[in-house]
Amino acid sequence: MLTSTVENFPGFPEGIQGPELMERMKKQAETFGAKIILENAVSVLPVASNYELRTTNSSYVTRAVIVATGADTVWLGLPNEQRLIGKGVSSCAPCDAFFFKNKKVAVVGGGDSACEEALFLTKFATEVTIIHRRDALRASKIMQDRVKSNPKIKFLFNTEVIDVLGQDHVEGLTLKNLEPGPYNLATDGLFVAIGHKPNSGIFENVAELDEKGYALKPKFPGIFIAGDIADHTYKQAVTAAAFGCQAAMDAEKWLEDNSK
Repeated sequence: MLTSTVENFPGFPEGIQGPELMERMKKQAETFGAKIILENAVSVLPVASNYELRTTNSSYVTRAVIVATGADTVWLGLPNEQRLIGKGVSSCAPCDAFFFKNKKVAVVGGGDSACEEALFLTKFATEVTIIHRRDALRASKIMQDRVKSNPKIKFLFNTEVIDVLGQDHVEGLTLKNLEPGPYNLATDGLFVAIGHKPNSGIFENVAELDEKGYALKPKFPGIFIAGDIADHTYKQAVTAAAFGCQAAMDAEKWLEDNSK
């Protein structure tokens, strides 16, 4: 819902706007009888052999629950960051790198994810600058060796991004170094790669979570987990859809095998 043009989902050779793709999926589900309730879930509680799903407005009792609330990008919280998402600000190089062909871009972060984003961007961009607030990368040695040996990648250490510049598209960044004061860096794009936060808080009662909040496995039968809430690696719409298919088929079989 926060993506502009989606180029990497099968069946759309010209690309499709993220919100339009979601609306099409919604209509397709409704065609086959799905009932969609637009409420915020606040808790899931096991009750006897069922589950009580509470929302901000009401509660529902169900025999099975598919947990598919995804993971949110951890953004920088800059004044103009949210306004320019889809207009040069991104959190997904495989999704948006093509739009920065022959342009200059910056990646914020110092871990493996930031290095992977930077390496992918070098396939399209002429120059990629990794900006990290510490004095050294914290990525694995093999990832550090890859980015440091790539002639298209530059580094700004001990540096923080203060804001994104531009009205209708990204034109640059305001940076802060530990020594001099704020200064500007001309760039056509900003890729934020400082991590993801799984939307898993309300499922602690029914699923085991790891130290980062990713859902590992159900605590009870009838709970099924799908998509980015459990995905440390891929974080793509197409893989999330595949995980959703698996969870739906598993839930259907479980309901048939445990029908009263």
